[in-house]
This record gives sequence, C-alpha cells and structure tokens, in this order.
Amino acid sequence: MSRIRSARIADLYRYPVKGLSPEPLPSVSVQPGQTFPVDRRYAIENGPSGFDPAAPAWLAKSHYLMLMRNERLAELRTHYEDHSHILTIHWRGELAARGDLRTAEGRAAIEAFFATNFSGELKGPPKLLSGGGHSFSDVAKKVVSIINLGSLAAIENMVGLPVHPLRFRANVYVGDWPAWHEFELLGQTLGIGDARLKVVKRITRCAAINVDPERAARDLDITSELTRRLGHADCGVYAEVIAGGTISIGDAIATEQPPLLM
Repeated sequence: MSRIRSARIADLYRYPVKGLSPEPLPSVSVQPGQTFPVDRRYAIENGPSGFDPAAPAWLAKSHYLMLMRNERLAELRTHYEDHSHILTIHWRGELAARGDLRTAEGRAAIEAFFATNFSGELKGPPKLLSGGGHSFSDVAKKVVSIINLGSLAAIENMVGLPVHPLRFRANVYVGDWPAWHEFELLGQTLGIGDARLKVVKRITRCAAINVDPERAARDLDITSELTRRLGHADCGVYAEVIAGGTISIGDAIATEQPPLLM
C-alpha cells in the first residue's frame, strides 16, 4: 500500500462523561469497531429519556447535559479513575462531588451535585447513565473523532482570534496536514503503527464549539463563520477502527491507498 501526506499525532483525549472534562492520553489501545476505551461511557440524563441500560440504544444529545446548551459544564474539572470507577468533580477550585459510578450511592452523590447546581437547566431529575460498552457519542456508529490542526489554524484566521483546540472535543489531533485535508480522506484508511482507521464521515459542528473550554464562556460564533465563509459548518472527521493497535502522541499517521490495478 502506498503512503501519502505523512503527518503526526499531536494529542490524544478521551471524555469519560459526555459534556465533562477531556482527559489527555499519552497513548491508547484501540479495537475494531470500538471507540477509545471509556470514551463517553457515561452521560448525565437531563430529564426522562427512555434510555434502557439493559438494552442501550443511541439517543440524540438533547437528552443529556451537554456543552451545546449547558456551557457552565466547562467550569467543572472532572476526573475518572479506571481502576476504582470513581468520578471526582472540582468546581471553582473546591472538591464538589465524588462517587463510585458502580454503586447507587456513588451515582447519587454525582446526581445530587447536578440537581443542586444546575437546577435552572434541568428538565427533570438528573440521572447518571451508563450502558456497559455503550458510548454516548453524537453519532450512533462507534467512531474516533479527528481534528486537523491545520484546519484549526484556518479557523483562527477566519475569526481573527486564538481558538482553543479542545472546543472541538476530538479524540485525535493531527499535525502537519494542510487545512481541510481531512475532507479529502473520506473512504480512505489511516495507518498508525498496527492500527487502521477508515474515515467515514465529516463532522458537522454544533454550537458547543462556540464555548471557550477554559472560561466556560460562549464567546465566539465559529459555526456561523464557517457557514458564511465555506458554505458549511463542518470541521474534522469521524473514523472507524478497522484494525486494532496502540497509538501514541508523536506517532506518524499516514493515508493508505490500495495500489492501482494495471
């Protein structure tokens, strides 16, 4: 297979609870047909959704607390511990809640925090949801999200201001691609060591990217600017893992194409 447009992985992130803090990863092992391990494993239900943990099915993000509508979530600093299943929430520099998400008591502690501090944004009692291997992604297919830092630089030029990469809440941030090169990769395979990811869909952005992740402020209108300049609000792509492996920051990431038939 031929390799073109070599690039590198600049950063890796997972998001254990939908809408809450990104967690940086030095490396990650990926498996075919799966998201990053623990990525969007949990969500905070915003009023009754009908989600059944015993038969988990994809629902639109409007059923959960999310940055598109609930920008104050960006004020929280959260951390999930894999071995203990404990979620810790810090708010305004103080420990605000802590709970083992495997237990009813632990989930209740997290739910009580949101019931008290997000009451004006709730449609009903908040409930911490999980469904085993279910991922509360914005799309039904289990995918990895990729942002091209070259495209981010182009957006900064459009708005005339720095744009924090974590506004886009991607799993993989790629350096050394030209702006918007990711859109040329639909249907193609990305090789990273032994791992292979097939690019399957462009990401249409919502108003969540207008929220600064450090200040919890809705301070830019990137979606409108993209639409005005480019005729769409797309930035980044989704890719499906088709061969497993370990990927790390600094790894080469290359587009692979089958050889031409003679």
